[in-house]
Amino acid sequence: MKLNLSATLTYGFDSATQVIAAIEAARSADQTIISESLVISPDAVLVRDQDPVTGERRFRTALSGQVEISYRALVDNGERVPLGPQARQHDWSELPQDVLPYLLPSRFSPSDEFMRFAQREFRAIEGGGARILAVLDWLHEHLDYVHGVSHAQTTAEQTFIDRAGVCRDFSHLGIALTRALNIPARAVSAYALDLDPPDFHAIFEVYLDGRWWLVDPTRLAPIEGMVRIASGRDAADIAFLTSQFNCQCLAQTVTVTRAQDDTNSDGADLEAA
Repeated sequence: MKLNLSATLTYGFDSATQVIAAIEAARSADQTIISESLVISPDAVLVRDQDPVTGERRFRTALSGQVEISYRALVDNGERVPLGPQARQHDWSELPQDVLPYLLPSRFSPSDEFMRFAQREFRAIEGGGARILAVLDWLHEHLDYVHGVSHAQTTAEQTFIDRAGVCRDFSHLGIALTRALNIPARAVSAYALDLDPPDFHAIFEVYLDGRWWLVDPTRLAPIEGMVRIASGRDAADIAFLTSQFNCQCLAQTVTVTRAQDDTNSDGADLEAA
């Protein structure tokens, strides 16, 4: 599926502040960037980084005053296949080395605290895919999507108690339960078609049957319309903006639309001002 992406972020910085930003679509094996543009106003000198394995990209720079960051892209995300119940769970000895860290507890997804619950709730279900689908059903049944219940420091443990949160909270709890079932899981930031209201979306993915599978624990957007940005242990690794000092978000707009005519897309070759 070909999708038009657009994100415009306006921030205020009281003084010169170093930032790391992750808003560009990843150059991963499961999606193709057809065209894109990145503009920083006023001008800024960027240091650009690309992960050689995941293809995710970040830029580093120093910003001050009021700054607008604008990103546009036309991306073909291929044909994303939803996770099925037959996907096989691997023995740890079979896993690639770069997957192993995603078996371990992390700051926002302390999976070791959920071992007893996860094993009691889901262990009897046969098949890795079926277990994950059961986890997603549990999240859908027991959590409410509510703004204002959580904050930037909320962990999976607190979400389990509150039984409410937003997309990152759903994902953190889903990741914790998945790792507690001895299945690798990692957080993913994404652009999401049909997400209402439009915003950056936090989902997660699980490693089964020799590959990563994207899942949306909130069920607010179709997997077929996801464009990945970054992945990591939890939200601490996938923030779209990390700053050296406090800054203020003055405005933010994110849109994702299906490309109607690729030849007339407003995408452009990459430029960074």
